[in-house]
Formats: sequence, structure tokens, C-alpha cells
Amino acid sequence: MISKEIEAQILRYHLVEKWPVGTIAKQLGIHHDTIERVLCQSGLPAIKKICRPSIIDPYLPFIKETLKKFPRLQASRIFGMVKERDYPGGPDHFRHFMARIRPRPAAEAYLRLRTLPGEQAQVDWAHFGKLIIGHAARPLMCFVMVLSWSRKIFLRFFLDQRMSSFLQGHIEAFEAFGGCARVNLYDNLKSVVIERRADAIRFNPTILEFAAHYHYEPRPVAPYRGNEKARAERAIRYARHSFFAARAFEDLDDLNRQARQWCEGASADRPCPEDQTMTVREAFEQERPRLLPLPDNPYPAEERVEVRVGKTPYVRFDLNDYSVPHTKVRRTLVVMATEKTVRILEGDETLAEHQRSYDKKAQIENPDHLAALQEQKRQARQHRGMDRLQRAVPNSAELMLRLAERGDNLGSATSALLRLVDHYGAKAVEDAIAETLGNDAPHPNSVRSILDRNNKSQGIEPPVSVPLPDDPRVRNLTVRPHDLKTYDSLKEVPNYAKKTQDNKK
Repeated sequence: MISKEIEAQILRYHLVEKWPVGTIAKQLGIHHDTIERVLCQSGLPAIKKICRPSIIDPYLPFIKETLKKFPRLQASRIFGMVKERDYPGGPDHFRHFMARIRPRPAAEAYLRLRTLPGEQAQVDWAHFGKLIIGHAARPLMCFVMVLSWSRKIFLRFFLDQRMSSFLQGHIEAFEAFGGCARVNLYDNLKSVVIERRADAIRFNPTILEFAAHYHYEPRPVAPYRGNEKARAERAIRYARHSFFAARAFEDLDDLNRQARQWCEGASADRPCPEDQTMTVREAFEQERPRLLPLPDNPYPAEERVEVRVGKTPYVRFDLNDYSVPHTKVRRTLVVMATEKTVRILEGDETLAEHQRSYDKKAQIENPDHLAALQEQKRQARQHRGMDRLQRAVPNSAELMLRLAERGDNLGSATSALLRLVDHYGAKAVEDAIAETLGNDAPHPNSVRSILDRNNKSQGIEPPVSVPLPDDPRVRNLTVRPHDLKTYDSLKEVPNYAKKTQDNKK
């Protein structure tokens, strides 16, 4: 687009100064097609161009006939076909030529779709980049539901697009609206439509069961008809610019808390597109009584996955390992997961319940699950310690390899390094091990010396620990200290000692 001032200059240079199109384009730095468009819009006759012969002219009938049969055939394929017919040109020139002669589809007009209050809601997913959690890069997805009449928006962020998150977004949206619209519009996503051939639709059984629970009609839009769900698309675009842009948040819970405040605040106070005389908040208050009432019990939205336990007492779920009792290895169990917890079941029995992790390759453990296994396996304690040490201090693996080459006791070295981790912290131990390996002195005592030196240079007292035997009789023993004044008597010199001193004098 050019300004009116530039258009006036183009007309003056062409009509008054008699400049040709090429001169105007060169002086103003504007493409000659733009100059010709301005002249044509002003009512001047179109400038006739000299048609020079082109190497593509003999192939035009074949190209047009091919495009007539296959209008969506790519230029690269047509280029290969004319190349087989001895076309001497290159692919770039041919591609630009195809862009000019390819038939354009006729512009389609759309009617503005209107709905009644409480009649329709539109649902969609939106991608908002990624969140780095530990070693995992999780997609940040936003569940969006907008009421078509009042344009009330609901946002809920998740770290995936699983069916459980899809249903949980519906449940929270219904609770926020205080009801459910009679029709929910969707794209043809797999959570709703498994297969579609024209108007023949095979719905996902889960969404049909969910819709029956809340008594609404799930309705997929027609393919390539984005205008039927334009309210949700505009709501996503509005949320990107008005809410998410330059938004700072600590974690997913904080982001969802801010999203709820935005939906109830700035988003609800904007003018209602259906009626500019009132706000979205006022329109929603009129629409709320017309929504379908919610059932007494919400639909169970837990994710259910069957998992196989291998030789180790862990199940793999969503990139992480969760511990189970060691007696349940080599079995197929069921994981019931929510956004916060992971439950592992065998039939109706709950074997384990863990806090859900969104990290990658993490081990979430219950110490009780492995206690019996450690008692049965003599080497289990050492391997467990080495595993914990390697997860806390990754470069300890190189130190252990050096110790093994020298024939040192790996068990005692592991215990010593774990004590250092508990006393000094994993980061300090990792830096000390790196310095030890650099000095070619691989030993836990070298690591301890470096840590003590660093603490001394910073004026920090070395940690003091008094190890107790792993015996409940000792750990549960109550020690009553006696009066320390009794030690004062040791300062007094006995009488026989005084006589001895006097005799020597």
C-alpha cells in the first residue's frame, strides 16, 4: 500500500511531466506494477506492453491443457513433464511463469453467521510455544472455548493435547460459565472425529459419552470451512495479543491463574461484537440463564493407560518412570493419571500413587517400594547409591570409571561422595569433581579437600556430622545429659598433689 501523497506524485509525473512508467518507478523506488495500478485506477487506459517471444510459448497449449485437467498440479511436476518434451529453460523462470497463468479460484462470499443466546459454543486448541521442564521441552497448549452469542472466552493451558486434557478443559469451562451450550463446534481433530467421508462422520466414542453426560450436541465443522468457527479463531488471536504477549509467569499454575483473571477482567469488559451498546460481561449475564444446567457429578476425566512392568519395579508413563512394589514386576498394570497425580492400579487395588512429573527420564520413587528389594539383594544398596549419585552429579560417572581402573573400592567411594553431596550440595561436588579430574587425582579425599578449601576461602565453617549406626535401638535412645558443673571439680588440685609440690620445693 502507498499513501495518497505518493499516488498524487505518480499522476503528476506521468500526466504533467510526461515521465514513462519505468522512470517513475526508478525515481520513486516503487515497482512498476504499482505505478501501472495507480494509473489504471485513475481512469487512464491500460499501458500496452510489448510481448516478446519466449522459449515457453511452444509449450503453452500443453501447459494450459494439463492445468485444465489437474488445476492443483504443482509447478515442479509440470516442469518435469515439459522438460521431458525438450523444454530448454530453468526451473525458476518456469515457476514464476506458472504463478501468472495458473487459474485462480473464484472468490467466495460468506454470510455472517448468527446464533441465539445459549445455543452454541466454539472449541479449539492453540499452540503457544514450549515450556522447558527439567530435561523435557513440553508444548504449551491452550484450550479455548468461546460462547458464540456473548463472546465470553475461557482459557485453560495444558502441557499436552491428550483426551484427558481436552475433557478437563470442557469441564472447567462449563463450571466457569455455569452451564453448557446446546451445540459445541469443533474442528475435525482426532479427539472428536476418528474418520470422515463427506457428511459421513465416525465420532470418537469418548466424546460421544462425554457429550451425553452433559446433554449437548458435538458438531464438527465442514472441512475447509474456517468461517464456521471464526469466533474461536478470533478469540485465539485476541488472546495471543491481549493476554499472552510479553506475559511473565512462574509455572503453569501461575499462568492459568492469570488467564482466569484476564477472562473475568479485561476480556469481559470489552465491547460485545454482537451488540456494541453493551460489554461482553453484560451480554454473558443475559446468556447465562439460557445455558444447559450441569449434572450433579462431573465426568471422570482421568487418563487411563495400560503399562507393562519390566524386570525393574518401574512403569514408564509420559517419558518418566514411576516405582511400584517389587512383587509386581513382569505384569500389566493400569495407570490413572490427572494433571497432578499418577495412580497405578491392578484391578481395583491401588498399588502406588505419585505426584506427576513433566520432566524427561526422571525416576519418581516411593522408598517403601524398594526397601524389601534392597534387603533381598545384597548389591542393591550399592547400585541404588551409584544411581542416585549419578543423577545428582553427572560427572561422577567419569570419577567412578577412573577409580575402577585403579582397583579402588567403588562402594566406599560412592558412600563418601553421597555424604559430600548431602553436606555441600550437588553443584559444589560437581565442580570439585571436575577440578579433581582436571588435576588427575581421582579420589573422594581429593574432592573433600577441594570442598574444604573452597569453604575456607569463603569463610564457611566445614560441616560436622556424627554418623549413627543404622540401629533403631540407638536412634530411638533418649540421652539425658548430666549437670556440667561436676567438671569444675577437676580444676581443683588434690591435697596429696599439693604436698608433693611442696616437698619438691
